[in-house]
Amino acid sequence: MNEVIKHYDKLIEENNDPVRDPKPLRDYMDKWDGEKFIDSMQLDKTKTVLEIGIGTGRLAIKIAPNCKCLYGIDISEKTIERATENLSSCDNVKLICDDFTSFEFEQNFDVIYSSLTFMHINDKLSAIKKVSSLLNDNGLFVLSIDKNQSEFIDMGDRKIKIYPDNPNNIRNDIFTSNLEIINDFETEHAYVTVAKRPSPAGEGGPRSGG
Repeated sequence: MNEVIKHYDKLIEENNDPVRDPKPLRDYMDKWDGEKFIDSMQLDKTKTVLEIGIGTGRLAIKIAPNCKCLYGIDISEKTIERATENLSSCDNVKLICDDFTSFEFEQNFDVIYSSLTFMHINDKLSAIKKVSSLLNDNGLFVLSIDKNQSEFIDMGDRKIKIYPDNPNNIRNDIFTSNLEIINDFETEHAYVTVAKRPSPAGEGGPRSGG
């Protein structure tokens, strides 16, 4: 994990920030998680949202204005510092510099989403089980995974080990985590899965802590 932190810290040092990219590059990134990905979250001003791997805020800057509160977690301190700058105009954003897989959250969420982050997680089943435990009843999990099956991010001067996401394995892990898949679709560069945490039979309303 230290290798990953150093990689993303280095990207900030190299002034690599998708939020500040010119529009053609921002449009290119939408090929993993564009408008349909965001629409799948069914956002409104009552929703509390968590982004796993918020980065510099590329998606959060679009999502924060459309929800009650957005939490974002990322392991890179320099990336979180840049996200704080990029999202300074959004007073409903709370940023956490930590590892999602080990951080102890104190609340549940109506929507949890992630794009191009699960490739850094080896034990994907445990991560998805944690997502399930953090969702309110009827809460949504929206996940975008890269179609590229390379085991490394090759930056020329450095190679970072990753754990490619297999869409069938991800679907199996979602079922095992007591989530219900309600939609899945492809973008040009990604597979997107939308899952819901069903309400227990005979119960209504969200779990406490949302």
